[in-house]
Amino acid sequence: MPLTELQKRAAQAIVNIFETGKPEGDYANVTLLPGDPGHLTYGRSQTTLASGNLYLLIKAYCEAPGAEFDTDLRKYLERLADRDTALDRDVTLRRILREAGEDPVMRQAQDAFFDRVYWNPAAQSAANIGLTSPLGVAIVYDSTVHGSWKRLRDRTDSEHGKAAAIGQNRWTAAYVGERREWLATNTITILRKTVYRMDAFQEIIGKQNWTLGLPLAVRGVPITREILAREDEASASAPDPDERILMLKEPPLTGPDVRQLQQALKNRGITVSVDGSFGPKTAEAVKTFQNRRGLKADGIVGPATRSALGL
Repeated sequence: MPLTELQKRAAQAIVNIFETGKPEGDYANVTLLPGDPGHLTYGRSQTTLASGNLYLLIKAYCEAPGAEFDTDLRKYLERLADRDTALDRDVTLRRILREAGEDPVMRQAQDAFFDRVYWNPAAQSAANIGLTSPLGVAIVYDSTVHGSWKRLRDRTDSEHGKAAAIGQNRWTAAYVGERREWLATNTITILRKTVYRMDAFQEIIGKQNWTLGLPLAVRGVPITREILAREDEASASAPDPDERILMLKEPPLTGPDVRQLQQALKNRGITVSVDGSFGPKTAEAVKTFQNRRGLKADGIVGPATRSALGL
């Protein structure tokens, strides 16, 4: 059964607390933590430069009618697309991002972006393995935002069995335990500090609050119906290094991830050469798939398109 709107907001509020300390998130929040593999992070649920998703967010904002900071941010798009880590220290960009966070158009862009790029793929990923509880979906959403969901999903399946075999609640608890251990022993030092995310989920599991019944508290921050009706701990990301944003570039992007994309498109009856090179014909094939699925037809393969393709 799909989550109610209140359950969805509760799940998102939990992750917003992890990322910004506020149930409603912080649209103007710009963060750079030493050693964070995500590099510069921004917005309500903290999207990252290193993942390529910061580029997608700013691109969407610049394309929105009435964007107040369109001209200021558009000049950064190419460098954001290239994931130029020199932007970490660009004080002008950081100032513009903070100011843009107060623009209602940016807030609308972020709400739509985080649903399209994180929430919808997470909900689909949860459904794909038989997780229907609001808490289970919230945990998948957190891992989609934080990073490395697929890696820990596969580890949990290997160590404990699939959710369909052992039951979704048992699997979810096992996943949280596996992810906590992975974070606590991670070679990236700053990720070890993010075990609080799994500690918070373990506390909710301990109370058997699988429906995310309200009120609830996460790290001492209350989540109530009243709060959801209204519109510094580490929050480092744990990105999957093999998942890059695929798009038309010069020279063309090449590699096994492009070949996997092309094969997935071909399997869905879309004409495309499986040659491992992301050229104009592959971009058009992506747009064809996106149009069929009601996605934004921009030829860019980010989390939403990748999830729709089952990648």
